[in-house]
Amino acid sequence: MEDPTSHFLNDRIKLNVGGKLFETTVSTLRSGEQDSLLSVLSNRPTPDPNPIFIDRDPAIFSVLLSLLRSNRLPSTARRFSKQELADEALYYGIESQLKSAMSPPPLDGIDASVVSTVRPASEGIASAFTTVVDDGSLWIAHGGQISSYDWNLIHTATIRTHLEHVTSISRVYSELAVLGSETAAGLHFYDFSGGRNVGSVHWRDPTDPRIFKARVSAIANSPSSVFASFHCPHKENSILVIDKSTLQIQSELGRQSGSSAKNLVPGKLTWLPETGIVFASSVTCGAFGFSGYIRLWDPRSGNVVWETNEPGSGRSGRFGDPFADVGVDVEDSTLFKVCSKSGDLAMADLRSLKEDPWIYLQDNNPSLRTTTALGNIVLHCYNKQVFVGRDGGLEVWSKVPNCKNAAMEKESGVCEGLYRRNYMDKVEDSERGVIEKIEGGGQRLFLCRQDVEGIEVWESSNSSTVVSLL
Repeated sequence: MEDPTSHFLNDRIKLNVGGKLFETTVSTLRSGEQDSLLSVLSNRPTPDPNPIFIDRDPAIFSVLLSLLRSNRLPSTARRFSKQELADEALYYGIESQLKSAMSPPPLDGIDASVVSTVRPASEGIASAFTTVVDDGSLWIAHGGQISSYDWNLIHTATIRTHLEHVTSISRVYSELAVLGSETAAGLHFYDFSGGRNVGSVHWRDPTDPRIFKARVSAIANSPSSVFASFHCPHKENSILVIDKSTLQIQSELGRQSGSSAKNLVPGKLTWLPETGIVFASSVTCGAFGFSGYIRLWDPRSGNVVWETNEPGSGRSGRFGDPFADVGVDVEDSTLFKVCSKSGDLAMADLRSLKEDPWIYLQDNNPSLRTTTALGNIVLHCYNKQVFVGRDGGLEVWSKVPNCKNAAMEKESGVCEGLYRRNYMDKVEDSERGVIEKIEGGGQRLFLCRQDVEGIEVWESSNSSTVVSLL
């Protein structure tokens, strides 16, 4: 016996949305999520000449119906804000279709530009921020507050913490943030859904009176652990491994006294999922220039599996030209550094590290501005690209496909064809202020500038549906 609720996919269905009549097919309504409201309504028993009434805005429904028909937003979508479209898509259960249509194209640094600036409502200068790689959602620390923005960069919540100034932030779970401050001791976990502190971790040692009031410099996390670098007033420092489920300290990596550049607290931490190794680096600039180190830790054994210090003996890097910043490409298992004097970029394969693993990348394009060492250099790897901020300027190094001479050039330690350098910004962009931090998420690049309000959002072109937040 035939199910009375069954329909042929081409059967027509009439909907009365807010007093306006729409006619569509079962297949169109079912093109969204299986358990969406529209999919459920498509199972209405037949025959029924009366249209289904939905008490919602008919103009926005017209946009969303067009989205279900073509997988694209019509030009009329520009009449509505991101918030209005997102709210209605959530009601109908087709948020994933809207997200797909509104997401920017793949991030290509050569073709990227500023599309918006996200500014918190109060204390607009960001002291720290983090983004989610999967969807490009954003959490911004400004003063002692944290503001969250979803995949559409729509503000979802702001909570006030007990800290006066948050300087480190990472996302542990969808609604759980972990925070640190250079002005207050401890690592603190905050639940966004309730806006409350659900736990804190402090580095203490009853046998060592120097370990007190330890503050956090950097945070990273893996599926099961949080890694945080702590430092004390007398410069003792260590990396603590904290269990995510219990918020208890599991182990301690590399306690040291920061009396020299080779022993300072790590300012960058990154967990490498392919190997389970933790990347840690520290860079400082003094009267005699830049100096620092890179260490790779195995948290299972608590041992260093590779390290280098600069300036070193000359065998582990260019003598007299130490790095100003370093970063790691997690996808390609590649380490990058920017030299402080020449401004050159160098790379090393994490799978075959040795005493001197660096290959220096050269770019001979005469149309580009000359690369020189500048006062502030920031490096970040994302989407198999290397983004470098030099004072206010922003450039990208992109891998050249099918580079014939790459293997030969790698052997010589200098590679001219493996990566190509391009400038992302215009002159007016570079004049907005010194770049302090760069981070990627989704198909976006985010950056903040010294003493400038808000977080800049960079996307590649073809994003015709992006609505500016300015």
